[in-house]
Amino acid sequence: MRPTRSALLTALASTLLASSLTGCQFASDSAGGDGGEIVIAADLELSGAAATVGKGYQRALELKVEQINESGLLGDRTIRLDVRDNRSDPSESLRNIGDFTGDSAVTAIIMGSCSDCAVGAARTINDKRVPTISLAPATAVATPVDERRYLFKLGPNAADSAAAVANELRRRNIKRASLLHTDDEYGRDGLRVITAELDKLDINLVGTEQVRTTDTDVSQAVATLAQPLTGENPGALLVWTSAEQAALAADSAAQADYPGPLFFDAAAAGDLFLTGGSATGTKGVNLVFTQTMVIDDVIANTPAKAARKQWFRDYTARFGSYYGFSSFAADAVQLIADAVARSTGDGSVNREAIREVLETTQFDGLSGPIRMTPDNHSGLMPQALTMLVSRGGRWRLAS
Repeated sequence: MRPTRSALLTALASTLLASSLTGCQFASDSAGGDGGEIVIAADLELSGAAATVGKGYQRALELKVEQINESGLLGDRTIRLDVRDNRSDPSESLRNIGDFTGDSAVTAIIMGSCSDCAVGAARTINDKRVPTISLAPATAVATPVDERRYLFKLGPNAADSAAAVANELRRRNIKRASLLHTDDEYGRDGLRVITAELDKLDINLVGTEQVRTTDTDVSQAVATLAQPLTGENPGALLVWTSAEQAALAADSAAQADYPGPLFFDAAAAGDLFLTGGSATGTKGVNLVFTQTMVIDDVIANTPAKAARKQWFRDYTARFGSYYGFSSFAADAVQLIADAVARSTGDGSVNREAIREVLETTQFDGLSGPIRMTPDNHSGLMPQALTMLVSRGGRWRLAS
C-alpha cells in the first residue's frame, strides 16, 4: 500500500528534526553523559505595549521545548525554560538580563521583540559571556559584531524587508510613497533603509510620520500621509509598526479615503487570521514576511517545507490559530539545542563553545534558511522573505 500524503509529511518532518543544523545526524548520546537540565532563560514582553507578540513567543518556546525533550535530541538531558516578563520596558529587561547572566545554571538566553531591550543589554551580555539570541528586528541588535560577540539575531532584517517592498513598488511602477514608522530603534531603522532603497530606484519618499510604540490612535499621522499638503496622494503607504498599530493604520487609511495600496513591514505580522475591524481594514494589504506564515498554501516538496507544515499544524492544533513570529522562537530553541549537542562531548556545558557553534550556523529552519558567520550574527537569509496579501480574512501568498 502506498503511504498517505500525511504520513510522508510527518516522516519528512521527523527526519529534519533529527538532523543537525549542518546536515549531520545527531548521535543519541551527542549531548554527553550524565543527564540534567539545560536552562534556557527567556526575557519576553508578556505585558505592556508588546504583550501580544511576547505571548506568541512564549507559546512557541514552550511547544518547541516540549517537542525537543520528547524527541530525545539531547540524550539524557532536557531543556527547562525560565521565562520572565520585561513589561515591554528596556530597564526591566536589563534587570532580567543581569539576573540571567549572573546565574551559572543558565546555558543561554532568548530575548523577545523589543529592539531597545536587546541593544541596551548588549554590553552586559558581552561582558558576562552568555550566548543570547534576540528575536528583535533592529539592525543594531547584531551590529557591530565586535561588540555583539555573544548576541545573535533571528528574525527579518530591516534592509531585506525594505528591499522587498521597494522592488514591489518598482514592479507596480509606483513612483511616490509615504512612510509611517515607530519612534523606537526599529522605526528609525526603517526610515533609514526605506529611504536608501527608494533612492536606488528613483522612487520619491514624499512624506514620513512617526508614532510612539504605545499609541492606540494613529489616525492623524495616517491622514497627514494619505492627503499631504501638496494635494497629490502618494502611490503607496508604507507601514513600519507592530501588527496592532498596522491594523489601526489600515483602518485610518480607509477612513481617510486613501485609494492606494498599503505595504506592511515584517514587524506587522501577527495572527494568521484577521478578525473584526482588522479583517475589514486590512483587506488587500501587502505584507513582507516568511512563507511559514502561509505554509498551508505551499506544496511540501522538500524536508524543510514539510517540517514547516508540521510546525504550522502543531501550533494551530495546540493554540487554535497561527502566530507569524512563532517560528523564530522555535528556531532559536533549536539553534541552542543543537549547539549544546555539538559542544558537550564530555558532559559539561561550555558557554563559549555554544557561542562558537552559533556563530557558524547553517540551517534550513522553520522560518527559512538561516546562516551565521563570525562577521554576520543576523541569520535569516533574504530569500526567506516573500510578499503576502490579506484576502478572505487571513494572510495568503500574494502570488
